[in-house]
Amino acid sequence: MKTYETVTIIKPQLTDGEVAAFVDKAKAFIASAGGEVVSEEKLGRRRFSHDIVKNREGFYLYLKFKAETPFIKAWKDNVKLNQNVLRSMVVKSVEPKNRPAKKVKTAPVAA
Repeated sequence: MKTYETVTIIKPQLTDGEVAAFVDKAKAFIASAGGEVVSEEKLGRRRFSHDIVKNREGFYLYLKFKAETPFIKAWKDNVKLNQNVLRSMVVKSVEPKNRPAKKVKTAPVAA
């Protein structure tokens, strides 16, 4: 399984209960495909710099999850069909590798 991150923008007209239901359905959809939600973060309502489908703001949702590669197409298809979603983007999560620090050569100090 690979780790992915998604940011989904939901219509601002939804109530807090409807947003919570959307999050639960999204997590259940990931779990039903054999995936696992690593973390979730509700980033809240934010104003756009320009209109998106006649909306000036949206509710941002961040999910980090583990899933098989074919699931991503199913996720994108599911999001396209959901009328409450304004935008969504999925990217593969890349963990930074720790590299040892380079040695810095110092000049000898003259006394």
